[in-house]
Amino acid sequence: MTFRYDFAPTPFGDALAVFSDVGIVRFDLSESADPSVPWLLENISRRLGAIPEPDPGAAAELTLLLDDYFDGTPVAFHEQIDLDWRLAEGFSRTALQTICSIAWGETLSYGEVAALAGHPGAARAVGTACRLTPFSIIVPVHRVVRSDGSAGQYGAHPERKTFLLDLEARR
Repeated sequence: MTFRYDFAPTPFGDALAVFSDVGIVRFDLSESADPSVPWLLENISRRLGAIPEPDPGAAAELTLLLDDYFDGTPVAFHEQIDLDWRLAEGFSRTALQTICSIAWGETLSYGEVAALAGHPGAARAVGTACRLTPFSIIVPVHRVVRSDGSAGQYGAHPERKTFLLDLEARR
């Protein structure tokens, strides 16, 4: 199995995209100029058991989808590109796959996702899955909100979650 990486432009900066022979294995909004990117690549290498090689152009198809998405076109990434789920296991993977079914512009609460994923009462576990997703934006964890309807967090950048929810609400 070979792994490669590239960067894809987003309104938040050039995001890291790691690919396997199966599909995209990680999409992280850490910017290419972010000093944490070498650490992130090292962490991904440990988890994959291989060092991803730079591959300029590997994210070309993803970049086109991201351009459409940020232009306001509904994009179901999971239906358009292959996902390699190897970095998501157990209930986290189930929760993230359930989140893929949330339509553009719609939201569900953490508890609603837990129930749909077959584990009512596991809202906190859904929150953890969202926080640790290997697929920022691609799996629309930004569409999972608090039970009171408020946005909640999005890693260390809740303003990004608000941006994404507002983008989808405008359509």
